[in-house]
Amino acid sequence: MLLAAVLAGGCGSSPPAPPPEAPAPPPQSTPVPPSEGISNLQAGAADSTEAIPGSPDAQYRYRFTQTLPGSDRFTFRDRDVSFYFKPAPAALYFQVENRQARPVWIDWDRSTFYDPRGNSGRVAHATTRWVDRFNVPPLTQIVGLQRYSDYLLPLDYLVDPAGGAEQLHRPLLPEDLSAPQYSGREFGVDLVFRIEDRPRTYSFRFRVASVIPR
Repeated sequence: MLLAAVLAGGCGSSPPAPPPEAPAPPPQSTPVPPSEGISNLQAGAADSTEAIPGSPDAQYRYRFTQTLPGSDRFTFRDRDVSFYFKPAPAALYFQVENRQARPVWIDWDRSTFYDPRGNSGRVAHATTRWVDRFNVPPLTQIVGLQRYSDYLLPLDYLVDPAGGAEQLHRPLLPEDLSAPQYSGREFGVDLVFRIEDRPRTYSFRFRVASVIPR
């Protein structure tokens, strides 16, 4: 009888409720790898006139090759536009010339950047700011027979400037002791243009040919 009462009491009781789970911490909006800490962040990306681009205090220098379309001069042209590129650790610089008399447009929202870490995503350029990362960027017009210069980097590389107005971002490639691991890696961009009201994609890829101690 006592055993039956114990069994009956056990069947009628409810198991204790599990303790409430602690809420997960919110993810960081822009994770920064250890080799690219706050001290390595850059404001903008000023172009360099040096044959081998890079920061004055860089521990390593990079040499690049253009693999798509193949070019030893970092150029490409067709009947409508002409490109010149300058890869650098800070960003990918380029100049494009409209070879015709009517305007063309760069469609930033439909363009894609492929970074040297194997990721792909939206493109940022010189006028893109942290606050713009969820907005549809306006098209850039290049009027007939004129040139346009800019630089490109992944939109995900932008970092919150903490109320500042500058464009703060991680470099495209590190120039510290982690630089040698990027030898042989590829990166590039698919730039979408609107020419005669039709989209046209121009794909460019670059390889880190060598990483040289300074």
